[in-house]
Amino acid sequence: MLALPELGLQGLYIGSSPERSPVPSPPGSPRTQESCGIAPLTPSQSPKPEARTPQQASFSVVVAIDFGTTSSGYAFSFASDPEAIHMMRKWEGGDPGVAHQKTPTCLLLTPEGAFHSFGYTARDYYHDLDPEEARDWLYFEKFKMKIHSATDLTLKTQLEAVNGKKMPALEVFAHALRFFKEHALQELSEQCPSLPGKDTVRWVLTVPAIWKQPAKQFMREAAYLAGLVSRENAEQLLIALEPEAASVYCRKLRLHQLLDLSSRAPGSRRLGERRSIDSSFRQAREQLRRSRHSRTFLVESGVGELWAEMQAGDRYVVADCGGGTVDLTVHQLEQPHGTLKELYKASGGPYGAVGVDLAFEQLLGRIFGEDFIATFKRQRPAAWVDLTIAFEARKRTAAPHRAGALNISLPFSFIDFYRKQRGHNVEKALRRSSVNFVKWSSQGMLRMSCEAMNELFQPTVSGIIQHIEALLSRPEVQGVKLLFLVGGFAESAVLQHAVQAALGTRGLRVVVPHDVGLTILKGAVLFGQAPGVVRVRRSPLTYGVGVLNRFVAGRHPPDKLLVRDGRRWCTDVFERFVAAEQSVALGEEVRRSYCPARPGQRRVLINLYCCAAEDARFITDPGVRKCGALSLELEPAPADGSPDAAGAPPGRREIRAAMQFGDTEIKVTAVDVSTNRSVRAAIDFLSN
Repeated sequence: MLALPELGLQGLYIGSSPERSPVPSPPGSPRTQESCGIAPLTPSQSPKPEARTPQQASFSVVVAIDFGTTSSGYAFSFASDPEAIHMMRKWEGGDPGVAHQKTPTCLLLTPEGAFHSFGYTARDYYHDLDPEEARDWLYFEKFKMKIHSATDLTLKTQLEAVNGKKMPALEVFAHALRFFKEHALQELSEQCPSLPGKDTVRWVLTVPAIWKQPAKQFMREAAYLAGLVSRENAEQLLIALEPEAASVYCRKLRLHQLLDLSSRAPGSRRLGERRSIDSSFRQAREQLRRSRHSRTFLVESGVGELWAEMQAGDRYVVADCGGGTVDLTVHQLEQPHGTLKELYKASGGPYGAVGVDLAFEQLLGRIFGEDFIATFKRQRPAAWVDLTIAFEARKRTAAPHRAGALNISLPFSFIDFYRKQRGHNVEKALRRSSVNFVKWSSQGMLRMSCEAMNELFQPTVSGIIQHIEALLSRPEVQGVKLLFLVGGFAESAVLQHAVQAALGTRGLRVVVPHDVGLTILKGAVLFGQAPGVVRVRRSPLTYGVGVLNRFVAGRHPPDKLLVRDGRRWCTDVFERFVAAEQSVALGEEVRRSYCPARPGQRRVLINLYCCAAEDARFITDPGVRKCGALSLELEPAPADGSPDAAGAPPGRREIRAAMQFGDTEIKVTAVDVSTNRSVRAAIDFLSN
């Protein structure tokens, strides 16, 4: 192994044994490894990444599942007419005044852990259970955010049901995805009996763009367990980033399908009264009418009228405000084909609508006691669900300038349970509390002033605005003309008013699609039909591996010096594959070649490291962490001792790996140069 540098190689990987992945030594520790693991056969300063055109498989139909924090749904379109998007049927059950093209993200399992129901059916059945019986059932709601918030997400991560019982998160997600798979395939079979089979379906799962690689891999693993696709046909499943999907859909919209929140004089109308965006672009449309051929080409190419008004290079922001997160992405329109280029890495945070629910729960804790609320949730879980449903209905009617107060019904079991626990009634608790903007209604309800309701929104809404303002201050984002407000939370009049008030002075046009709650779902279908529409993305992190380089005195720290067989090496060097904020085109590859430590080695594991900084030098630098492992499964080496296809001497085996960082997931392929056969390669982000 140590003769490899004589062949012009620039580094070596160190491992504690040939079969194990290399383990970096901490600074100052003795270098006692007896064997080298694998060696890179390409220089540290690798050639410019190569781009190739992704090969797209053919599918008869695309089914997208928008797995949301608060609500979920699916939609599909056929390859024969890709832009004719079919929404799911209206779900059974539901709430008055609420659109039923999505269903609540609620899962109910029997006391034995078997699947019972999902959505409205699960919520209503659980609601009707006897309180004593309900304690044994496993009811999960708004559980998607657990995957984002878990700092050590693995395949063994567990979720806690409302009754406190725990279950593997992978099984919970798989139950939900299996429900959508069966529901969608049943509807497809009824609409198109001649559909060849489920292998002709391309599935698309939506995830927040700010999700890290482990969370994306977790969703893919759940899809495998649910039977959506098999590992052998992994390309049958696409992971779509939610704000990207919304962007893909918005670029198809006509002017009359958009609402402009920006173009109005102060005080000219109340919140909720919106003006169509048509007049805002009338002047631009008149100018463009002089070049009708150009516009006709754009529209016929699948670009909506709004984009036909825009010029090549125009920039816009998509703010996906969902139940769990706010997700921001910045795109630049590339004409004439209407492809999209990401200008800044996805950003955002946990500032979704559930933040308002949490604020309401905290308010109840201030009035009735946090210990009581915790006990009530645990011992009367179905009644707690009733209370959250009642609040959700009133939350949807909240508006900044609403005149009247809002009444929130308290379940009878809440009133009765409080009296038994505390020895006095809820009305007395309200009089005793320091919360003076919530009263007890003579009709037996909590009566909240509009100011009180709006206060519940403020922490979450402020977080969203701060994130948008921070994004707009970035130099890469200068020149933005439009802000698309999408996602279920974007329907909130409180949020719309706050965003317009904060950002309107910037000259930014704030636009809301008419079907704002379905924007991501419809966009995910379009993305599944044409995954190459987002041509360039920005890497959110710097990725690389740890290597040994020749030690250079004065440039390398003395504590990194490793002497072996008379040669001086610098250990723990961070060899970068891609840098944070680097633009990476779809299909662009970063290639590296590796040599197994010994001829009979059947498996190679290479630790991957990541960090937010672009200029990390060593894998031991602050902020650099092990984030995954590249696995290469090798076939037996040729037994005749002949040179390989590349002419390398026997015993020296080259494995050439190609990694893609420009897609929604990091992908890897590998080839054994000696046989020119594909090597089973995978990146695991969940084994840490």
